[in-house]
Amino acid sequence: MEQDLNTSDYTFEDMINGNVLYVDKTEYIWKLIRPAKGLYFLSRPRRFGKSLLISTLKAIFEGKKELFKGLALYDKPYKWEKHPIIHLSFGDYGVVSDALQELPEYLMSKVQKIARQYSITLTATTPGLCLGDLIDTLGEKKKVVILIDEYDKPILGNILNENVEKIRDCLKGFYSVLKDRNDKERLLFVTGVSKFCHVSLFSELNNLTDITLKPQYAGMLGFTEDEVRHYFAEHIPNAMEANGYSGDELMTKLLEWYDGYRFSEADTHVCNPVSISSFFQEPYKLTNYWDSTGTPSFLLELMREQSYDHEAALNDWYDESIFAAYELDSLDITGMLWQTGYLTIKDIRRDDDETEYRLDFPDREVQETFNRRLIEFYAGKERSRDAWSLVRKFRTAIRKDDLEGFMKLFQSFLASISYQIHIPEEKYYQSIFFIVFKLLGASIEAESCTNEGRIDAYVKTEKAVYIFEFKLDKTADEAISQIVDRHYFEKFQSCGMPIRMIGVNFNSEKGRIDGWKEVVLPS
Repeated sequence: MEQDLNTSDYTFEDMINGNVLYVDKTEYIWKLIRPAKGLYFLSRPRRFGKSLLISTLKAIFEGKKELFKGLALYDKPYKWEKHPIIHLSFGDYGVVSDALQELPEYLMSKVQKIARQYSITLTATTPGLCLGDLIDTLGEKKKVVILIDEYDKPILGNILNENVEKIRDCLKGFYSVLKDRNDKERLLFVTGVSKFCHVSLFSELNNLTDITLKPQYAGMLGFTEDEVRHYFAEHIPNAMEANGYSGDELMTKLLEWYDGYRFSEADTHVCNPVSISSFFQEPYKLTNYWDSTGTPSFLLELMREQSYDHEAALNDWYDESIFAAYELDSLDITGMLWQTGYLTIKDIRRDDDETEYRLDFPDREVQETFNRRLIEFYAGKERSRDAWSLVRKFRTAIRKDDLEGFMKLFQSFLASISYQIHIPEEKYYQSIFFIVFKLLGASIEAESCTNEGRIDAYVKTEKAVYIFEFKLDKTADEAISQIVDRHYFEKFQSCGMPIRMIGVNFNSEKGRIDGWKEVVLPS
């Protein structure tokens, strides 16, 4: 029987009973539940199946073995005992008026609702004490399973709130009751997007095993290429026909658009499960499905405030501290981009006992989302439509090899950017230029190294190679002189195309191009 595809929030039980396709991840889950006790934390980006994993664990500890027939876990030597379950999901958290006042009420309502399900009366006056009493009462006869989904949602939802540290402390008090009750816990499993210091999960609750970067769990969420080929086999022929691709061509395109997430040193890559499922629902369109969830606005604000150079960040190497927990008053933007799914592990290098990581966008879908959000942020909501109209005109100009037309459009684009976010730095203008070309689908590399220095940016199209050098409050002639004097063009002389060297000067006071000059080397 043909199964439906899941692109919405489903519980495991709903998927199985509703004939919805479930990609079997229970072999991984067996590793989690096989020990007599397990205390775990897992971080993954949004829309990666964390809630589905939580609901699967819930069905297991409710003893619903019949739901797992045909799955890897079904034949494992597991007793399928029922346990009392405390399932706290914060995915529905939202602020109505006063976050600091509302959060304790929100937490209390969650705990009281579970207590009523077990006919337990709680009389404590704080959420943390109520949670502790609930665990104690339920644990009198049988060990308790505690499942906490999106533990960090109240923090992420208030990251720019002036009271965010007090909100964090409220959560700390709530979670701290878990530490002294390990003897009553059969399983504690916590999911989230980010890791924050001083939320007790990562300070006081130091026996929580973080499996985020563990190689044995690298494929537990998301779909591998083999899983896509196997579970979507009946849909692949229709997708091939709809796009005019062979099987190999289709898979190459799918991996370009949706694959690339890597969560450990293991060479395991996974696709975003919602994006893949969305594609295989007719009309099999290769497009951006991740974009609909948007980009956290606090990240864009932090990038502006700190003059964040994301292109430099993609060229740097990091040790494991980039994946660590963060202080609220010193958030690491690159680390937050990793945790929210905009960056993933691309390369790993080892030197003796040291391991370093290079991060990059996981796939075309995410890179496009990131660049689109940045453009809209630069232009402002009220001007974003005009900005996108200019981007489309950019594409036409560059395809026609119309450099003059392109530079005039770029000037217009700079004029559309709100004056409040102008930054008087050369890197600011270079970053905007870089983003525009990425959206055009051009091959572009910033800060490209030669033996004479670093090229600000170069672009390859079907007709030419463009070498750009940017100056701030100087002259276009000085920019051209640097390209020529340092022989930046030599890197491309064997390409067989004309080399167009362009010097651009920006005026920081006016926030615009103050002159540009071109010198062409024939092919």
